Amino acid sequence: MNITLATLHSYLVHPLVLLLVFLGASATMIWRLQAMESKGFEGTVLGTLIMPYCSGFANLIFAYVMSSSAANGGLVIENCLVNNVTNLTLLLGLSAIFGSAVVMQKGASKSKAKAHAEFHRLNRLNLLVTLTALFLFTGTLWALAKDGVLDFYDGVVLVALFLFWQVLHVFEVLKDNIRKSRSFHWSLLIDIALLGLSAYCVYYSVDRLVDWVTTNPSPYMSFAKLGWFSGLLMVVPNAFLALYYTRLGRQDIVMSSQIGDGHICIPMCIGLFALFNPIQVPAFFQMGAYIILGAGVIHFLCVAFIGRIPRFVGMGLMGVYALFLYRGLVQ
Repeated sequence: MNITLATLHSYLVHPLVLLLVFLGASATMIWRLQAMESKGFEGTVLGTLIMPYCSGFANLIFAYVMSSSAANGGLVIENCLVNNVTNLTLLLGLSAIFGSAVVMQKGASKSKAKAHAEFHRLNRLNLLVTLTALFLFTGTLWALAKDGVLDFYDGVVLVALFLFWQVLHVFEVLKDNIRKSRSFHWSLLIDIALLGLSAYCVYYSVDRLVDWVTTNPSPYMSFAKLGWFSGLLMVVPNAFLALYYTRLGRQDIVMSSQIGDGHICIPMCIGLFALFNPIQVPAFFQMGAYIILGAGVIHFLCVAFIGRIPRFVGMGLMGVYALFLYRGLVQ
């Protein structure tokens, strides 16, 4: 019996099994999130308030696992920067290239056309507000990191900013439900339970994968690059979201979910780590922050003046991402 249990344990901690658990839990989260859209959470609010906690939960778990040593702060910053840059350049670039804006069918009634136009105007304003928060969060982190260290008080500022932002969205959901005379469906409890189970599976897989990298060094994956590799792995749930809602033509949710996922990383993950351990800011931070702010400016201008991201801009964003990978991994 002991041999059987030992064999079962060896299977459960195998890196391929852990990857499958991570991907399966992430897919379950996205499945239930899609169902929650009809239960009181809609559009950009869904993408900003709910989805980032699921797609970005692995980043929170990574920050928690890394908090076992104060020297791991640089890895947490790398993880968050890689995650944010990939969301804003690669994923939104691919979405712009292969996606299409939602248009009204010919022959639609004037009332439907008016409702459609109003829907997209509201989504555009919500996206602009979300992008403004991106500038606030990343700019605040950049200013706090100018002295090369993020301490406890810097962490307080970052976490407080994020919590204030989330409270605003909670009240926005409540106000919208009151205006539409709608209440939350009881089945949300089942969705939340499934999300909690999936969250634990994400925690288990991330924790064991970090242990595997630490105890099984290889020429292809080292602990020094753990921040990079973990950041790339944790983008996979975001890629699922982007692919699914791009196929539905919901570019508003695609953008808000990717930008909102960045809010989980900056400021939440970095701020939480700084509350318990000071972070020595790595030199790579400056380039990552500039790319995030630059991509945010491009998205803001495109949404404000065009209402979408053109395909040629998407190609340019992918080029920036290729440069980012080259500078970070190759050089």
